[in-house]
Amino acid sequence: MPAAFERKNIRLHRENYRGQRSYFITLCFDKRRRYGADARFAEWLIESLGQASREKGFAVVAYCVMPDHLHGLVAGTSAASDLLAFVNVFKQRTAFAFSQRNGTRLWQFKFYDHILRKSADTESVAWYIWLNPVRNGLCKHPQDYPFSGSFIAEGSKLLRSFPREDWLPPWREKMPP
Repeated sequence: MPAAFERKNIRLHRENYRGQRSYFITLCFDKRRRYGADARFAEWLIESLGQASREKGFAVVAYCVMPDHLHGLVAGTSAASDLLAFVNVFKQRTAFAFSQRNGTRLWQFKFYDHILRKSADTESVAWYIWLNPVRNGLCKHPQDYPFSGSFIAEGSKLLRSFPREDWLPPWREKMPP
């Protein structure tokens, strides 16, 4: 009899996901299907993200629905903010509604997160998210992409400014030869 399949735990201790911290998250659609290419679906997902963020005490500094995944830069607004609870509520609600409508899975099992240090440049991470459709050839300028933005005034103002198109996150930078 084959050994039971065990999923690898990619999470830090639960306390790392609570409080007034900032996180860069990536949620991929099941089997990287291109659900996000549908405008009505992307708009519904953005609405659902806004609702879950308000309920769970998170500010969405930047978001972008790509054809096969969703990026977000989110920040806890209180000591009670819990990233895992926020993402779970968002994924469960959208997955249930999607499954009822389409009879198939919406999300991959896990999601990716990067906890930003206090000194991290959240502006640069926001630009990385907003420039994703530009890098993928979906638009020329991040302001032209209809499925990205911010739910806070500072983020919306930043998105209207000139982007830093040369920025790469530390985990993507190439080491000098």
